[in-house]
Amino acid sequence: MASHLRSASVPSSPRSGEINIEQQLRSLQASTSSPSSTIETVCDGLRRLGDIYDCIDELTSLHSSQALFCKPQQRIAVEQELESSIVLLDLCDAMHVSFSELKATVQDMQLVIKRGDDAALHAKITSWFRLTNKAQNQLKKISKKSSCADQESCRVIKLLAEARETSVKMIKSSLDLLSKQIVMPNSSKWSLVSKALQKTRFTCKEEQLQVLELDISDLESGVETLFRRLIQSRVSLLNTLSL
Repeated sequence: MASHLRSASVPSSPRSGEINIEQQLRSLQASTSSPSSTIETVCDGLRRLGDIYDCIDELTSLHSSQALFCKPQQRIAVEQELESSIVLLDLCDAMHVSFSELKATVQDMQLVIKRGDDAALHAKITSWFRLTNKAQNQLKKISKKSSCADQESCRVIKLLAEARETSVKMIKSSLDLLSKQIVMPNSSKWSLVSKALQKTRFTCKEEQLQVLELDISDLESGVETLFRRLIQSRVSLLNTLSL
């Protein structure tokens, strides 16, 4: 996927490169908003976002783009995008911590299921909901600081803003999906880890939790990769301002 995106991004003209990135972003947005979206979809989307940032970096490095960035109005737009990118970096950092905490909770659930400790399991499930709510609140708080690109910004800056907004939507989607993986029990049964911890059902539930643990690991890796690509993108923009 990365090599395909990169080869497609070497344009005959900057405009064709912009169109390719626009198409990739629309495709990502459609897959994320689809009712059939899964955690795997989001993980793949985070990887693709990293490739999209690479493509935008190629446009940023073009002489025509750098000449445009030297104009006072576009220079202000670049500085504004640099400020907004810090918000996304903060979000990636916060979500990486949240995913790590959620993964540890899932690992603990697997241990208490093996022990058959109903009270401990109930406590871990309560912890799961507390952590997912905490992560969703962090996302809302941090993303409020973000801003849209000015209408007068050049297309490259608008693409960066669109990629940033898509990143936030994908992270939000990951949290929404995670919050549904374990459903709050009613008075008689659990959803993923069921009622009386019946021994005949342990294997199924342990397997489901193992899959969930791997999914969270993939999300951890995805936001970490996105974080690194954002750093690279910021370096590219800062370099244009120093020319």
